[in-house]
Amino acid sequence: MQKFLYRYVTPLLGVGCLIMLALIVTQRDLPDRLLNSANLQTFKIIFISVILEAFPFILLGVLFSALLQVFVTDELIRKFTPKNPIAGVLFGALLGIIFPLCECGMIPVVRRLIRKGMPAYIGIVYLLAGPIVNPIVYTSTFTAFRGTPEMAYSRMGLAFVISVVVGFLLYKFMRKSPLKATPALHVIHHNHNHKHSHSHSHDHDHSKNGSGFRGKGASILSHSSDEFFEMGKYLIFGAFLTAIIQTVVDRSTLTAFAEQPFFAYLFMMAFAFILSICSTSDAFIASSFNGVFDFGPLLAFLVFGAMIDFKNLLMLLSTFRVKFVIILTLLVAVLTLVGAWVTEVLI
Repeated sequence: MQKFLYRYVTPLLGVGCLIMLALIVTQRDLPDRLLNSANLQTFKIIFISVILEAFPFILLGVLFSALLQVFVTDELIRKFTPKNPIAGVLFGALLGIIFPLCECGMIPVVRRLIRKGMPAYIGIVYLLAGPIVNPIVYTSTFTAFRGTPEMAYSRMGLAFVISVVVGFLLYKFMRKSPLKATPALHVIHHNHNHKHSHSHSHDHDHSKNGSGFRGKGASILSHSSDEFFEMGKYLIFGAFLTAIIQTVVDRSTLTAFAEQPFFAYLFMMAFAFILSICSTSDAFIASSFNGVFDFGPLLAFLVFGAMIDFKNLLMLLSTFRVKFVIILTLLVAVLTLVGAWVTEVLI
């Protein structure tokens, strides 16, 4: 049921909500306004330009992710995880520089790492910082905001600070594993399979070793294609909604939101949450609002959306305890709001 909602119902609800919002704020008939020849041309230009600019970074991101999936084991990462909490938090916050995974694939990886022995607070730090503090996202943000390169620096810095603060708070106050308990049936099934694993291990290893370079290449292509289509649909969805908003909603309406500092931050954070755009391409969505919203709300969009969005919230709820997910979401939201405002004041 959750898989059905995640794949089909959620995008349709998002489109419907945004269309209704546009109708309310414009008080116009949406189809007539959008299908106007001039507006339709504007819609096509915005839609295609966002996709064309973002796709190369998605391709680069899924390629890195596939290479890590095939060649880097979880045990290797766990082996080099520091035992000291301060070093561990810093390690988790900077791990994305070496292993630049998109947030779309972070949760399964972090879940495996925690179950194999990585301290939960370090895994959560990596979960928050990894999708932002990495070279691919830095390059895409720098490219999208060519005129304001400080946006790329601020995004990296704020994400690092937020993840470190969350990490230390979790180390101090988290008393038990945030992962959901493994169902008894799953444990029984796992133990049952484990009894028979020795009888099949020789054949499995032989098949794996026999595949060689060709097998690894096939695995890379398989992982890359799966992640590309998984992330690509959200990019198209986000580009579509962005183009509609830019075309249909009067600029004066967006300006009215932007002129209210507190609501501007909340609006852009909520917008990022709904769009659920991959961190390798969300900067191009944000840059399309450059000149309408100030530096702070755009920064809040780029940080909060990459850490917590709708599709990730569903995955978090399926993996971690509900109370933990609620606390983590609220904590990240408050830290992002305050951090983006402070950054704007300082800059």
